[in-house]
Amino acid sequence: MSGLTLLIPIALGMGVFGLAVFFWAMKHGQFEDLDGAAQRILIEDEDDEAA
Repeated sequence: MSGLTLLIPIALGMGVFGLAVFFWAMKHGQFEDLDGAAQRILIEDEDDEAA
């Protein structure tokens, strides 16, 4: 039982920390352009064509 008194607050703290990081990322626009990177990899650069 003494292990649970230590592990439960640690688990709750980690959950709150993860939720805070998620909301920070949402506020700073980390999830705005989900398709941009996937589409940019398909576009050929003009520099590559000259070589």
